[in-house]
Amino acid sequence: MRRVYFDNNATTPVLPEVLQAMQPYFSEHFGNASSIHHHGQETRAAVERARESVASLLGCRSSEIVLTSGGTEGDNLAIFGLVRTGDHVITSTIEHHAVLNSCKRLQESSCEVSYIQVDGRGLVDPDDVRRALRPNTKLITIMMANNETGVIQPVEEIGKIAAEADVYFHTDAVQAAGKIPINVKSMQCDVLSISGHKMHAPQGVGALYVRKGTLLQALFYGGSHERSRRAGTENVPGIVGLGKAAELAAEGFTNGSIEKMRALRDRLEKAVLAELGSAGVNGEGASRVSNTTNVFFDYIDGEALVIALDLKGLAVSTGAACSSGAIEPSHVLTAMGVTADRARASLRFSLGKQNTENEIDFALQLVPPTVARLRDLSPVYNRDTVSQ
Repeated sequence: MRRVYFDNNATTPVLPEVLQAMQPYFSEHFGNASSIHHHGQETRAAVERARESVASLLGCRSSEIVLTSGGTEGDNLAIFGLVRTGDHVITSTIEHHAVLNSCKRLQESSCEVSYIQVDGRGLVDPDDVRRALRPNTKLITIMMANNETGVIQPVEEIGKIAAEADVYFHTDAVQAAGKIPINVKSMQCDVLSISGHKMHAPQGVGALYVRKGTLLQALFYGGSHERSRRAGTENVPGIVGLGKAAELAAEGFTNGSIEKMRALRDRLEKAVLAELGSAGVNGEGASRVSNTTNVFFDYIDGEALVIALDLKGLAVSTGAACSSGAIEPSHVLTAMGVTADRARASLRFSLGKQNTENEIDFALQLVPPTVARLRDLSPVYNRDTVSQ
């Protein structure tokens, strides 16, 4: 059976160029990057080259990059590394659970958290962030691009608010890195987290930008790795892969690959909506990253549609992979004011660098008839159709 993968916001395949860069560091160049002999120093050099590539992607110094195991660790390090008992934190209702559950833990340890609502497009209003500031506000943490809808948040305006208030600003850029240009200086952020496996590097590696002079308390205690900000022997193959993926991501902003991805996404979105009624885009009207569309198909169950499409060879999702199997509808969509039924009837299509025009054709052959078949089985759809 042919298999097509449109769930790249959950994880991306490692690109051939990335795998090729990694392979020597599994066997030939195996040294511990903290060792002072030849074997250690050649892997140390590879780690530092990768660090420079990541720094170039984010517009910062290589010394400001802390290499991590991924986005969840980066978010946790940013939040727990900066916030202390009695501090106040501002976040939004549409954050990834790596941020939301960290904030929940803060509330259990005598910290205060304000949750900013979003509008129907899924956008945070910077003025709401400004109004939420308190004398004891320590940190603002607002994501750069949403993992379910792809909606891009006004992080530069929020960063300006944070700088004027002398408050730390963290942004979870896991779904933005490699899809839109990032410059930490223009954003005025203090900490920013990315994850390798969302940008065609392997799972289990990521990075946290930490602005020079930011006092960040470590979460792990051990050796003095990462300038004593993140103890633990470096995952050299993963880090090399992250560095190569960062280079490819940077090239994507000049070689037309981002525009190609957007064109594929737009074609899929427009064709599906043109063929099916009672459907639409969640987050319509807001700027979105180039690869993501979140479409609702009224009168169906989204998980049933995911399973039906998977049986025919197309992989999509109803939302965040870490929430799959959840009984409750998406917290992102409900925060946008989407009804529970519509949220449960929504699917996320997220493309990657490996996807092709031919694969869009394949999806368009499957999605409309599968939706139509599921609607035919829906008593609510048949009742409403007859009443019209």
